[in-house]
Amino acid sequence: MLETLAAFYRSLQLLITLPQNLLLGIFSSSVTTLPQTAAESVAEINKLIHAANSSKTTPPIFVTPTERTAPILINTADPQPISLFRKFAPLRYLPVSTLEQIEQQTLHYNANSVVFIAGQRTEYAFFLLHGSVELHPDGIFPYTVIFDTPQAALPLNSGFLCGSTAVTTEPSIVLAVSRLFLQRLSQRKYRYTTGGEFVKSGLPRELPNNRFFADFAHAYRENSLSLPTLPQVALRLKKALQEPDITIPEIVNIVQFDAAIVAKLIQVANSVFYAAEAPITNCHNAVIRLGLDATRRVVMGISVKQLFRCENQQLMSMMQTNWRNSIYLSSLCYVLAKESKTVSPEDALLAGLICDIGKIPVLNFAEQQLNYSPDLRELKTALPFLNPPVGTLMLHTLDFPAELVNIPKFAEDWFYESGEEKLTLIDIVILAKLHSYFGSRKAKYLPYLNTIPAYAKLNQGKLNGDFSLNVLHKAQERIHEAMTFFS
Repeated sequence: MLETLAAFYRSLQLLITLPQNLLLGIFSSSVTTLPQTAAESVAEINKLIHAANSSKTTPPIFVTPTERTAPILINTADPQPISLFRKFAPLRYLPVSTLEQIEQQTLHYNANSVVFIAGQRTEYAFFLLHGSVELHPDGIFPYTVIFDTPQAALPLNSGFLCGSTAVTTEPSIVLAVSRLFLQRLSQRKYRYTTGGEFVKSGLPRELPNNRFFADFAHAYRENSLSLPTLPQVALRLKKALQEPDITIPEIVNIVQFDAAIVAKLIQVANSVFYAAEAPITNCHNAVIRLGLDATRRVVMGISVKQLFRCENQQLMSMMQTNWRNSIYLSSLCYVLAKESKTVSPEDALLAGLICDIGKIPVLNFAEQQLNYSPDLRELKTALPFLNPPVGTLMLHTLDFPAELVNIPKFAEDWFYESGEEKLTLIDIVILAKLHSYFGSRKAKYLPYLNTIPAYAKLNQGKLNGDFSLNVLHKAQERIHEAMTFFS
């Protein structure tokens, strides 16, 4: 059994050992390739299990030190030049004015020195300037980062809790940067005017030789996009639930006029999501079993699904793929939230569904072009760059809560730092996104799992190969149920 688990850890580590694609940028993903059905997701997990069963390798013994090693030299008098920061993600995204004020230390270590220890608090993010460092995540095989390699362009650790133990394998130089600056980078992604009006920001730079991107960006900036709206029942329900003394009969009166929504409410009330025993047969009892919050989220989920539609056959195929991916992600969010016990699983489920909602206006815009038919390669290239800002704008326009409005923009901001010790809803989505890419071509572009802030917050840093396998297994039943529910 130990050999099997050890081999799985190694195979999982191979999936996540290469850094994210630095050419495309940390905060904008390349073309997404996710399992399209629950069966394909199961197949990916079976491959990992088969790899584990066929290997006899055991993990090396490593005794975690109890204290850090004092550097032989700490240089604060001669700060590193701004040009050096451009080598590292996510520092390269900070403006020069911020980088000039950044709190930094240059730490010099001998070989076999302990830079930081798994589970301990730190106020710094660490980057390797010279030498090499071996990192020992909990329960996963160690790996080595060597300076001047693509891996060294990512932080060794970026959260306030260390996700691994770092030991130098030769004389090394490490740059320690205040985490507050990384937190500031996350916080500056959204701006609101004093009147609360949303300010559109964050649209990426022009993509070269991409006519579709240029046309869409022009419409976005000119505020001439046609954004989809939610069904009337969802809007009425959302407004009604803002009343503090709303009753279940009043909720039933709103939703009962939409037969499709009633049918789905009864279906989900009888599903494994709520561990149903006695079957529910009417809308009133379904709302009682689900509760007001869950009823709202189910209705919103159904309503979001109805937005994923196009008349154009090719674009509709892309819509369906995006919807299946959203279900897969939402199922992972649900399981991770249940494991964390700090975030509502129902909130996490809805967050996963709306994570890529920004792709809907983009595909609708493509369908509305009468002068030319957009090149599908251009469209697929532009989608990952346009989804975050457009999704944020769409959710704000639909009057979603601020926490959900933030989801599309931060979902692949791997180094997002909320500043809170407990997992937030955005942390859950980030972890789910990483898990959703395991076994896909995108896996080789990901940062190390133990280097992101969300990692160390989940069950006190115990996110390891065994935990990930358990999450993926548990998600399968949720995925199957969700596929049936939203079909």
